[in-house]
Amino acid sequence: MNAASRLRVRRVVAKELRQLFRDPKTKRVIFVSPVVQLLLFGYAVNTDVRHVATFLVDHDRSAESRELADAFTASDYFRVVGTSDRSADMGEALDHGDAKVGLEIPAGFGAAVLGGTGTAIQLLVDGSNSNTATVAAGYAAKIVQARSQRLAAARGAAGGGIDLRVRAWFNPAMESRVYNVPAVIGVIVLLMCLLLTAMAVVREREMGTLEQLLVSPLSPGEIMLGKTLPVAGIAMVQLGLVTAVALLWFQIPLRGSVPALLVAAGLFILAGLSLGLFISTISRTQQEAFLAMFLFILPAIILSGFLYPVDTMPEFFRELTLLNPLRHFLEVVRAIFLKGSGFAELWRQFLVLGIMASGGVALATDRFRRSL
Repeated sequence: MNAASRLRVRRVVAKELRQLFRDPKTKRVIFVSPVVQLLLFGYAVNTDVRHVATFLVDHDRSAESRELADAFTASDYFRVVGTSDRSADMGEALDHGDAKVGLEIPAGFGAAVLGGTGTAIQLLVDGSNSNTATVAAGYAAKIVQARSQRLAAARGAAGGGIDLRVRAWFNPAMESRVYNVPAVIGVIVLLMCLLLTAMAVVREREMGTLEQLLVSPLSPGEIMLGKTLPVAGIAMVQLGLVTAVALLWFQIPLRGSVPALLVAAGLFILAGLSLGLFISTISRTQQEAFLAMFLFILPAIILSGFLYPVDTMPEFFRELTLLNPLRHFLEVVRAIFLKGSGFAELWRQFLVLGIMASGGVALATDRFRRSL
């Protein structure tokens, strides 16, 4: 490369740099976005299984049973979210997703361990997330083993310890695909909604056809409805397609209510369309719209529980996930597929999705009218 060629290349480089840094949005993407995403991923991406929501059933109510329960609560691995003396309450907590682990101490536990005759306790784990269930069962086994050894040392004799019997609910074989495949359905639907809708208005603006729509008899609401209805139909067809693949190819069980799944999908798609339309109205080019969608989708997936359990995240990020529609939809999908849940068990998630969908439509409609 001769001197003249190098000079021409330098001029092109200088021109590109000026164009990049002339736009405030681009500068924020270059310098602010990487720092924000690093902080987000650094705190939210956590493969350690800690503070697992645990429901405790103590039928014995003795000093020994309380000491065993205290050993669980004193560790960083388990977080007691409820106690009862009824096994049905523990099952209900697991069904509703309020607890991931249930510990049941039988009556006569204290007398058995003091007498050296030995006893058994039951640990129920939510097997829908096989990784969390396996690790939690391992932590529980260590706690019980340590307690048994201390009791044996106090008696001065071996034997007669505590037998931990682990039982996995919803996914007895502990297959990870049973947990992951239903969640992929939600991610695919969200990507489709954002990708198609985020380009809707800005594509018309770039092609110069938006003005033709504005001078037509169509109202802004009719224009918005006409642009979103085809995407909603495509998203529902795609939902049926990927669900069929999950059932027939991957053999994922669908134990719950199909109408509940369709209603949840409708609300989720409505929220996704609203978000995509909002992105389209704040972007000037298709490149900006695609970049904005990309900047949203990564944090949305990380903060949804798709890859990493929400329970393992710091408290601030756990609260932040409540604003993410993908988190609530994944909870619904997994519960319907694996737990056989319906409207009665998932009414809170349906309520949140409904609020997000209606609020998103109102915000997107207002922004759409202002952008015309």
